[in-house]
Parts: sequence; structure tokens; C-alpha cells
Amino acid sequence: MGKAASVESLVSETKSKYALVVAAARRGRAIMDGYQPLVDVHATKPVTIALEEIHRGLVSVEVPPLGIK
Repeated sequence: MGKAASVESLVSETKSKYALVVAAARRGRAIMDGYQPLVDVHATKPVTIALEEIHRGLVSVEVPPLGIK
């Protein structure tokens, strides 16, 4: 198993801190509600698991178009 991605590298990949936070929070909440993690990691915190899923490309991050309020 490789080294986990840093939050900074995930932000640079997604181009939006906001979209990354929203995606990780939603997926973390789903894991807390009983959905099975898509990765096998030693982490126990749902948001950490969600960030690893995003890093591996198993969960997508939708970046809203510019100018939308």
C-alpha cells in the first residue's frame, strides 16, 4: 500500500478546496451512516477514508461552474 495523498495534492488535483471539502464530508457522512468504504485502509475516521477514496479515483469531486451563486 502506498503513501496516502496529502490534502494539498488533492486540492491541486480538484482545483477547488470547496468542492473537495463538500465531497469528502458527504462521503464521510455516508460511511458513518453505514455505507461500506471502497478502500481497505487502516484509518478509522470517515473523512480520512473518504479522502483516500477520492485520491484513488473511486469517488468523484464535482466542481461547480464559475459564476454560480
